[in-house]
Amino acid sequence: MQTNELLLTTYDNMLGSLDAWLAKAQEHGDDALLEHKLADDMFPLARQIRFCCNLPGEAMAGAAGVAFSSSDMDDTTLGAARERVAATRALIKGWRDTPFGGDEDPVQLSLANGMTFDLDTAAYVRDWALPQFYFHLMTAYAILRAAGVPLGKADYVGFMFRYLRQPPQS
Repeated sequence: MQTNELLLTTYDNMLGSLDAWLAKAQEHGDDALLEHKLADDMFPLARQIRFCCNLPGEAMAGAAGVAFSSSDMDDTTLGAARERVAATRALIKGWRDTPFGGDEDPVQLSLANGMTFDLDTAAYVRDWALPQFYFHLMTAYAILRAAGVPLGKADYVGFMFRYLRQPPQS
């Protein structure tokens, strides 16, 4: 599997899971869930969702040279958060045919704190793009679980059920 296909499929699968969690959150609680945090020094759920939706575009900008501007606004309703996830998944679908840098092509990663890293595309995807995404995704999951939203392992990997072997018909 090519690096871009791995990256885009992973983002799409996991954003689909995030959308399902947010649907359960809508059934379970109200929009106040977006302000919940795991710890005082961590960002709230709304910011975790924003980061999960910005990171795929930032990764594509770094690895494929796609123009992307990250949002700096947090959603105030669970419905708006779900719309953001859907819009991000639509972008991912549109990037499927985007030429992607070769695994050894250079990527410069500059952070807001002034630190800059020189990586190749494979290292950028493996060591930065995916770990950052999963950090914010798992934080969103943990916030929802801590708030009492009934989520479990099957919700985390719900996309796996498309591969479930069906028992033979009797």
